[in-house]
Amino acid sequence: MEIKPGLSIPDSELSISFIRSSGPGGQNVNKVATAAQLRFDVRNSPALAVEVKERLAKLAGNRMTQDGILVIEAKRYRTQEQNRADALLRLTDLVQKALVRPKRRWSTRPTAASRERRVVEKKKRGAIKLIRKVKNFPEE
Repeated sequence: MEIKPGLSIPDSELSISFIRSSGPGGQNVNKVATAAQLRFDVRNSPALAVEVKERLAKLAGNRMTQDGILVIEAKRYRTQEQNRADALLRLTDLVQKALVRPKRRWSTRPTAASRERRVVEKKKRGAIKLIRKVKNFPEE
């Protein structure tokens, strides 16, 4: 299965099984196993770099097992072929997202003008509170 030019995952690393699907489908839903369950052992795959595996694990979330196996269930369609293609497409999309290295965030400091605006606003707020403060209680 080709992810992008120069990177492909061998079919031997993928395992697809068919299970019974939930949802609509009439009598077939209880008889025909149309939902595709794709399993891909990310942790032991030689096709992916270590940093890509880490990003893939983070993107997969709870679809990744403790053993590092990515499980994708496709049950959108009513045929095995369509669900199999959907599972492979979803795996491809997930791996392509994991291939993108996130931009590094550079820490910045506030500008002098923004610091000045902040101080001016604090002074205004303090002046308003000062006006509200009752200085002397009238004696009775």
